[in-house]
Amino acid sequence: MNTPIPRRTFVKQSAAAGAGLLAFNILPSVYGQNAPTKKVVVGVVALGRGRAHLSGYLAVPNVEIAYVCDVDQKRLAEGVKIVTAKQSREPKAVTDFRHILNDPEVDAISIAMPNYWHTPATILACQAGKHVYVEKPGSHNARESEMIVAAARKYNRLVQMGNQRRSYPYVIEGIEKLRAGELGRILYSRCWYNNSRPSIGRGKVVPVPDTLDYNLWQGPTPERPYKDNLIPYNWHWVWHYGGGELANNGPHGMDVVRWGRGVDYPKTISYVGGRYHYEDDQETPDTGTATYDFGTCGAAWDGSSCHPRANENLPFVAFYGEKGTMAMSGGNAYTILDPKGKELHKASGSASDVPHFTNFIDCIRIGGRLNSEIEEAQKSTMLCHLGNIAYRTGHTIHFDPKTKKIVNDKDAMKFWGREYRKGWEPKV
Repeated sequence: MNTPIPRRTFVKQSAAAGAGLLAFNILPSVYGQNAPTKKVVVGVVALGRGRAHLSGYLAVPNVEIAYVCDVDQKRLAEGVKIVTAKQSREPKAVTDFRHILNDPEVDAISIAMPNYWHTPATILACQAGKHVYVEKPGSHNARESEMIVAAARKYNRLVQMGNQRRSYPYVIEGIEKLRAGELGRILYSRCWYNNSRPSIGRGKVVPVPDTLDYNLWQGPTPERPYKDNLIPYNWHWVWHYGGGELANNGPHGMDVVRWGRGVDYPKTISYVGGRYHYEDDQETPDTGTATYDFGTCGAAWDGSSCHPRANENLPFVAFYGEKGTMAMSGGNAYTILDPKGKELHKASGSASDVPHFTNFIDCIRIGGRLNSEIEEAQKSTMLCHLGNIAYRTGHTIHFDPKTKKIVNDKDAMKFWGREYRKGWEPKV
């Protein structure tokens, strides 16, 4: 079942298998009164963050997880156990996610792979006629941000990104109050991310563990030797695979910032910071501030990955308006304060990923609006890519919101896209 299959063969087979699904009509009139009873079949890929996907889908009525997939056999076995504990039908376990694409019964692929896999995997899934739930950031770089949207449009697929605050009831309520003018004109927004991540050390080139398909883990990235300190999580801090904390948690905060103010793209972007806490293999900054000028307002993202700043008790996102401030926690809550800091209103509830998965499934069943449709989601991800480009070039980036391109900056454009392993180049 897990024998390597050439990519081009998969694209051909997947296109044929998905031909019928391309005609799949998601309008409510197709299902009428029976819409909620239609079973939706899903395959979940990568079982780190993907375990939350399993829990999310298992909580949505009449969803079947037909496949679990991971390049690590230990995680794969754990995924099977999680599903079979709550679902009568045991899922098929595969190492290569492309096996799922050939199954015409599968409606959707849920992708929790590393960042560099998000766009290439989504494109293949869309080509195969599958709808896609993809984790943030959804793209490894700015060029992929364009490509993933183009794939959703070309193949007419639903693609939802996993910035789940778009489905949190009290975050939605707070945003509605902002957009209705409760704070007057919003002049500036800030978001903070604090953590106490340890050093990743100096990795050694060692034999690949027997349980890991490292060749498939690398997938579209140019091949590198296996190092013992990057998998399963620390790849985030190496530019070859990830985008640091700004691309890791930045999409959550910057999406709320952009959503609340009702803006799309900035005019100028800067990033000041560095790797200050440890001397190790991490290439991305552990501390820094990205700033954005939208012309009519400004925004900032402040990250501190290796020091929790517990004494500061900062909100996740703050909006500063003419009539006061709104502070949003990292969960499903907001507080409104007047200009002197007096609390005027507060609302909170439990935070759960389930509504976001439910929204995705409902749109497959009966139509409707995705809460984080990929084009809207990638506007927020692009802010993170541009911040990283500003950091890597060491200078302010000028951006044209109309053309959606960096202005006259050859050094910056070197980071717009990336190279791919031969045979894995994503094509829409």
